[in-house]
Amino acid sequence: MAHDLINRYIWLIDTIRRYGRITLEELGRQWLRSPLSDGKPLPRRTFHHYRIGAEEMFGMNIQCDRSTYEYYIEDTPQSELHQWLVDATALTDTLRDTSDIAGRVVLEYVPSAREHLSTIIDAMRQNHCIHFAYRSYTRSQRSQVDLEPYFVKIFKQLWYVIGYNVKDKMIKTYALDRMSELVILADKPFDYPEGFSPQEFFKDCFGITTNQNEPKRIMLRVEPTQAKYFRALPLHPSQQEVVHDHYSIFSYRMRITYDLREELLRHGSALEVLEPPELKLMIKEELRKALEQY
Repeated sequence: MAHDLINRYIWLIDTIRRYGRITLEELGRQWLRSPLSDGKPLPRRTFHHYRIGAEEMFGMNIQCDRSTYEYYIEDTPQSELHQWLVDATALTDTLRDTSDIAGRVVLEYVPSAREHLSTIIDAMRQNHCIHFAYRSYTRSQRSQVDLEPYFVKIFKQLWYVIGYNVKDKMIKTYALDRMSELVILADKPFDYPEGFSPQEFFKDCFGITTNQNEPKRIMLRVEPTQAKYFRALPLHPSQQEVVHDHYSIFSYRMRITYDLREELLRHGSALEVLEPPELKLMIKEELRKALEQY
């Protein structure tokens, strides 16, 4: 029952957000088209019950314009988790009754969440260490890890846990799909560091890798077609663009990391690194090595 109620809250948020502004009458018509309605109308009292529940759960304010009697979502800061939950559940609701066209809905496989994510979330909730065996792609032997799990992050369809490695005495990142024998160490609680912010930890980085180097001003020359993808999916919040006749210049302030180099190489000849010189040299060297293979 609670799960169904949350689905109703998210349906309400998603519907109002898609319309921008919507009357209660139109909302009622959309409700009857939803599988959540079971063919029953949405009474005004029930609507306000869902509205209040959605506001309390997801921190959104659903307001009514008294001049037009249209409902809209007031611009308020939202957590990334709340936004992700709304989007993910709205997508689930959309796909729920697609068995008749199942062969025409193609999804990406995200294997790493199924086995270990719930255990790690439990450990984070309790502030208990976890222990697991880990097989890195760069080592032949598995290592045994005791970790204080600080937060989790998804990147390119893979989940990662970031936390304090007790043995190495430093913060490290581990991919869930490379773990085995994961257990919560109930006898090893830890104190989540005061003032620590996952958002700040990756603030100057692209992807899941980071380092202690100073952020650099990065400038990229991008061909017009590829520039459209950069606008749709910015590499980083610091992204800025200057449009020219036959190309765009994208600028950032980021650390030079492995994930960033790999992303830039992926765009091939449609992208040129202009600054900084060291990143330009790294990309040239990788391209030279790749060309030698042929």
